[in-house]
Amino acid sequence: MLAGMARTLVVKATAGADSPERCAQAFTVAATAAAAGVAVSLWLTGESTWFALPGRAQNFELPHSAPLAELLHVILATGTVTACTQCAARRDIDSGDVIPGVRIAGAAVFVEETMAEGAQALVY
Repeated sequence: MLAGMARTLVVKATAGADSPERCAQAFTVAATAAAAGVAVSLWLTGESTWFALPGRAQNFELPHSAPLAELLHVILATGTVTACTQCAARRDIDSGDVIPGVRIAGAAVFVEETMAEGAQALVY
């Protein structure tokens, strides 16, 4: 559908189980874009940082929403998933704790990605 577009979609999830609809929206948009062939970078910040850990996405439930673990799998298969450095540190999460394929990076990398030519950023 959108394959071949030279744009990147950077999605920042700022909510987790504390605001399930907002969280699910971020993951749904990112996974939909990834499935459509768009280059996607999903940032996990605030409470969504917990989904960088194994098993956490499987425990998330929201009626009428695709399973978060499946959405995360789609994004990881073709895109990038990043946990915020400070958010991870506040939760005592380090690089050895996260799902394979998830990186931990900070604001400088986020700014670099969002300011790149052709990038579109969405914050949920």
